[in-house]
Amino acid sequence: MTNPKSDFFYTDKNQPHPSRAKAMLQAFPQIRGLFGAEPKTMIIILQIVIFQSFFAIFLGMAGFEYWWVSVLAAYCFGAFFNHASFVIIHETSHNAVFNRKVLNRFAACLVDLVNVFPSAEGFRVYHIRHHAHQGDYEFDADLPYKHEATTIGNNPILKMVWLLFFPIVQGLRPFRLKNIKMWNPWVVLNVITTFSYALMIGYVFGWNGVLYMFLSFAFSIGLHPLGARWIQEHYTPEGNPQESFNYEGRLNMMSLNVGLHNEHHDFPSIPWNKLPELRKIAPEYYVHLVHHTSWVKLFFNFIFNPKYDLFSRIVRSKDGKFGVDKEFMDRNELVLSKEAVEIG
Repeated sequence: MTNPKSDFFYTDKNQPHPSRAKAMLQAFPQIRGLFGAEPKTMIIILQIVIFQSFFAIFLGMAGFEYWWVSVLAAYCFGAFFNHASFVIIHETSHNAVFNRKVLNRFAACLVDLVNVFPSAEGFRVYHIRHHAHQGDYEFDADLPYKHEATTIGNNPILKMVWLLFFPIVQGLRPFRLKNIKMWNPWVVLNVITTFSYALMIGYVFGWNGVLYMFLSFAFSIGLHPLGARWIQEHYTPEGNPQESFNYEGRLNMMSLNVGLHNEHHDFPSIPWNKLPELRKIAPEYYVHLVHHTSWVKLFFNFIFNPKYDLFSRIVRSKDGKFGVDKEFMDRNELVLSKEAVEIG
């Protein structure tokens, strides 16, 4: 067995997205026409909430003796709807559903109702830093803890356990971030509404429905081929200097183009349905990049390939000094406090 790595891959270069975006805007100024919100995403939000609620009510009324139906339904169907809900939460964190931030936050709390575990506001808090400080261990919660990576190593069983509990693991990472406040009134609202909705479903219709919703949530980002999305985005087994990777397979459409990760990092202000247009305008910036064509293949490759482990990430050099990506903030029109974005 290949010996597990003991540290991340380090680079003394800044993240590639700001410079590439600048070059693209100079070459193709019409890209700015793609910026903005997509209110039609609200239709998908309502579809997700209605469908998942209907299934939860139906299974809740069936009773706990049909728990196995909940497991199968969550894995085969519910996970895909909940995965789409996380993509929409991701969109709202960039204010890409509505032009007003407050409406995006309400939309995020609405689609989060079916996730049982409140995620929308916590995701917004750390995801913005992921873009602004990609690969900075003290500011990017997308990076694993070092002791987390050391513990899992390249053991296939431990990798599967890690994926199974990935929602919990991801929820603990923001505590590593510097100068970050996890609690605010919106987080409280998100927690109250999401838990209250799950309790209402369970109390009124039966707890098997809550089991279905929880498993749909857990499978959508965990031990499921959809969980390979989190590996696809920034993991590299050989330290490829390319830091972000696309998924360009059949599941991309039902996942709202979340696989076009390089395009998204270059221009976070472009909503999900216009990312393919960006590729059509400037294909020469993307066709040469390494990408994945199958989440299923990547899922098993990550588990069983000993060259893949949690240290398979590119991190800004320990000795380098990298400031916040101000171009990202300008493009996304974000207002972050000085304490939240300042390094050193």
